[in-house]
Amino acid sequence: MTYKTAQDWLSAPKKRVLLFGMSGLGKTHLANLMRASGQWFHYSVDYRIGTRYMGEFIADNFKREAMKVPLLRELLMTDSVHITSNITFNNLAPLSTYLGKPGDPAKGGLSFDEYMRRQDQHRAAEIAALLDTTYFADRAAALYGYPHFVCDSGGSICEVVDPDDTDDPILTALSGAMLLVWIKGSDAHTAELVRRFDRAPKPMYYQPAFMRAAWEGFLAENRVSEANADPDAFLRWTYARALAHRQPRYAAIADRWGVTVTAEDVARVQSTGDFDRLIASALEAKR
Repeated sequence: MTYKTAQDWLSAPKKRVLLFGMSGLGKTHLANLMRASGQWFHYSVDYRIGTRYMGEFIADNFKREAMKVPLLRELLMTDSVHITSNITFNNLAPLSTYLGKPGDPAKGGLSFDEYMRRQDQHRAAEIAALLDTTYFADRAAALYGYPHFVCDSGGSICEVVDPDDTDDPILTALSGAMLLVWIKGSDAHTAELVRRFDRAPKPMYYQPAFMRAAWEGFLAENRVSEANADPDAFLRWTYARALAHRQPRYAAIADRWGVTVTAEDVARVQSTGDFDRLIASALEAKR
């Protein structure tokens, strides 16, 4: 790790951290708070994925739908309109909408093959965006003069790394340049995340083997075919299983490559000083 002790962290003139964990536990809250101080550069992996690496895929999907409407088709073919996404740090809907969900086309579903093709695109994009992190940390300091750097890595980092591989290229690069911080949720947080997801299911990225097993299990358990499977029902069915799948992977990253803080402690952070003390405590607990 870049910082071995609490004192290393507290006395560091340049602080660099990467936050990881399930969506909804406080990563973006912390990153926004740090950015608002004016001393921290905020790098969002999901934003980088949706703009630099999947922006054309997303825009082309919008255009594909627009081409089905005669008026919009004519305007597009004559370069009379411009269609693009308005993705932001706090609104990643264009990315999740593009990823889609498998199942009945009448309910907005994709064929499973197309769904997996988009999942593969996301995997490549996420790996590239994670490996861009150190470049942006250096760029933020050299170009803009930011002394500190926070990376909001999104929830699926654990799907594209192998925490048990001491030579994992992504974790090696990241841990050599910054402190990896897992925001760990409690059972109560997990239950709330499931309730929240059940109200508004959204597409996410998962490892191919996990996704294929989940799809086959869902079809078998519900006795439906791909063509008449309910896409939202599949996302809901998968989510709680995904939390259980990801938890030990997050824990392994934190154990071998970083530190752990709790979502309860994160919720109490109101300033950069609070954040510094939180990280210092996590480093002390690691010793």
